[in-house]
Amino acid sequence: MVGRQRLAVLATCNLDQWAMDFEGNLRRITRSIAEARRRGATYRVGPELEIPGYGCEDHFNEHDTVEHSWECIAELLRGGHTDGIVCDVGMPVMHRGVRYNCRVFLLNRRVLLIRPKLHLANDGNYRETRYFATWKRRRQWEEHTLPADVAAVTGQASCPFGDAVLAFRDTVLAAETCEELFTPQAPHIDLALAGVEIISNGSGSHHQLRKLNQRLDLMLNATAKSGGVYLYANQQGCDGGRLYFDGCACALVNGKLVAQGSQFSMKEVEVVTVTVDLDEVASYRGAVASLQEQASSAEPFPLIHVDFNLCCPPDAFCLPTPAREPFYHAPEEEIGRGPACWLWDYLRRSGASGFLLPLSGGADSSSVAAIVGCMCQMVCEAVAAGDEDVLADAVRVGQYGEGERPTDAAELANRLLCSVYMGTENSSQETQDRAAALAKQVGFHHLNVKIDSVVASMTSLFALITGRTPRFRVHGGSPAENLALQNIQARLRMVLAFLLAQLMPWVRGRSGFLLVLGSANVDEGLRGYLTKYDCSSADINPIGGISKADLRRFLRWCAVHLGYPALAEVEAAPPTAELEPLAANGAVAQTDEQDMGMTYEELGVYGRLRKISRCGPLSMFRALLGQWRDRYAPGEVAEKVKHFFKYYAINRHKATTLTPAYHAESYSPDDNRFDHRQFLYNFRWPWQFRAIDRLAAQAEAALQKPAGAAAVQLQRQHEAAAAGTRDAALHT
Repeated sequence: MVGRQRLAVLATCNLDQWAMDFEGNLRRITRSIAEARRRGATYRVGPELEIPGYGCEDHFNEHDTVEHSWECIAELLRGGHTDGIVCDVGMPVMHRGVRYNCRVFLLNRRVLLIRPKLHLANDGNYRETRYFATWKRRRQWEEHTLPADVAAVTGQASCPFGDAVLAFRDTVLAAETCEELFTPQAPHIDLALAGVEIISNGSGSHHQLRKLNQRLDLMLNATAKSGGVYLYANQQGCDGGRLYFDGCACALVNGKLVAQGSQFSMKEVEVVTVTVDLDEVASYRGAVASLQEQASSAEPFPLIHVDFNLCCPPDAFCLPTPAREPFYHAPEEEIGRGPACWLWDYLRRSGASGFLLPLSGGADSSSVAAIVGCMCQMVCEAVAAGDEDVLADAVRVGQYGEGERPTDAAELANRLLCSVYMGTENSSQETQDRAAALAKQVGFHHLNVKIDSVVASMTSLFALITGRTPRFRVHGGSPAENLALQNIQARLRMVLAFLLAQLMPWVRGRSGFLLVLGSANVDEGLRGYLTKYDCSSADINPIGGISKADLRRFLRWCAVHLGYPALAEVEAAPPTAELEPLAANGAVAQTDEQDMGMTYEELGVYGRLRKISRCGPLSMFRALLGQWRDRYAPGEVAEKVKHFFKYYAINRHKATTLTPAYHAESYSPDDNRFDHRQFLYNFRWPWQFRAIDRLAAQAEAALQKPAGAAAVQLQRQHEAAAAGTRDAALHT
């Protein structure tokens, strides 16, 4: 009808998919389609690779994964789920012997188009080129032969495959996938110039502290420059690995956000619908002269014509969804909610009946305790809101009786977490009291255990074997003796933790087993400031990717916002391992920063320069000359950099045994997935350290001159290094 307003109801979603769980993934997909249809949507887009789950990794190399994905497509078509609604789903597809990461468009029991990904994510946590190829024939498509069971449902022998767009009766729609949003020459620019009005993005984007701002900024800027509707779908939850996919499905129109889903949620299926005015898109684009000029010369995309209206019928009353401001969680809340959701997914899918936490009363283990407390609060909130999925999981994992349900977070915490303080004669009363106070406030089942007899048994056994008795440094022992006596305490705590994890459910009259939680932060993993196979060796670690500085801010936030005031006292205490004898007055004689020879603040700087700015020893020294010029002399900076790299190299082997941890920080030293550096180094770094010493000597000499070309040149070097560091921080 000429002159009628073009309003369309569109749907995007967050789905809590699980790698290789085809049955569960298909169930969640069909639920999202049903909800989108119930709300009147004519188009629904889902996350990247949603059918098998994004995190299949080397399972993508198995043909079974592709075959089972097509079986799920056949079920969607056969079950009538695509009747009257365009369904855009993500899956791997083999085309002419090549595997592609694809979007598959379905409507009325037919396959409209298979659109392969043009740009793959292949850095950081992503290895897509290990499994997929990119589609290199831009603006071209060809026929793809459909599997027999799909062809039997659709009546099609083949369908279009390639870089094309869908031309409906009333609008044009196209897709890009995850990484393509981030690329410099993003597909959405050419699509918009070619007249595409609706662009969708099925994504698999993981949570990282402060990352959501970047994602939303890219989408806001894309639609502000080129106009149009942008729909973003994402996976949400832990799909079997270290990453937590943080959802935040959203819709944007002409540079404004109109809908935003949750970033952290325990919902398995969350659908976001919007009503958009496509005439506003045409008007917005027509008002920008430069856009008109570029669009008039843009190369067209091949069109796949679809005899279907995306817009509402003429007699339907619809109003466009109004714009709104983006919502961002504070980083402290991200630390609480992201790892809490990751822990919940891991707990409910692993078959475990709870967690066991060695709780020392220090900042790290107390942060883990607070995250578990946050998890229990979120579960109870979801149950109170009527989420039947969360209720069923909570009743099963918490082993509630018939008719019982979790209503109180502290009571749920008592069921799901057992904490244990494993003290020795080297432990202070203060840490013991802090651990007990925190456990009481959160609600844990708490144990207070003295392990001196076990430690004494081990040292007696050593003396029996060797005829020698090791002593602490304060008692005249050597550094080797001192370190060995510290490490045996830490390792015995790990042994006891796993014993308790296996048997505490039995002790309490329950079934199952507990997962042991680790509590080494990302800075300690980077420096190697942990004992190999000590109580940081656990099943999973929710803070292994979070810095000490962020954790301390998190503790202050938790004390107020989660209702755990004991955490304020924990945060104020100096970090200490309490593995050496106490002072005569009972005070702690050992602190972590003294042991490490560097502060946690400095560790964070080293980590970002090493990983994010890709600095070796010499380039790190150059950067810090500028960054720390008002704090340390060049010689001091040189010694600090050499000290860090010495112990980084000595302890790098410990990264191979780090507990699988929630990824939250881009300088994580995780050897298994993220940080592919060797673990055997020449810790003396002779060539690199000589270069540092030469440059430090030049800097010291230049700084001793009151004026002159050398001083001016050094000042310029400082300013350039400082600018480079600022640029790197802004890029991050």
